[in-house]
Amino acid sequence: MPVSLHHESGNLYRVEIQGTLRKADLDRVQESLVTQMGPIGRARLLFVLEGFDGWEPQDNWSDMSFYVRHGDSIERIAIVGDERWREEALMFVAADLRKGPVKFFSADAAADARLWLVA
Repeated sequence: MPVSLHHESGNLYRVEIQGTLRKADLDRVQESLVTQMGPIGRARLLFVLEGFDGWEPQDNWSDMSFYVRHGDSIERIAIVGDERWREEALMFVAADLRKGPVKFFSADAAADARLWLVA
C-alpha cells in the first residue's frame, strides 16, 4: 500500500508515502486520521516520503474539503523527503494557508523533524 497512517503517541501521527500518491489512497488515510484523532481533537503530522514518485496526474487534486473541515485541527506538519519534492510538497499541504506551521526536512533530518514536531 503506497500510503499508511501510524499513531505514534499522544497526538502525533506518521503518514508514510511511497511510490505514486493517488487521491483515493489519500482520502482513505484522511478518513482514518479523522476517526483516530476524534477523542484527541488535534494532531501533529509527520509525513515521510520514501521512494516517493509524485502525485497521480489523472486524479482530481482540487478537492480541499478535508482542509476546510479539519485544517484547524492540525497543529503542525513536518515533511521528510528528498529535496526535489520540497516546493511541491509544501504547496500540496497548503503550507502558506495553514494556521499551524509546516516545515520540510531533508531525508537525512528525520530526527530533527520529530524534535520540531514535539516542540
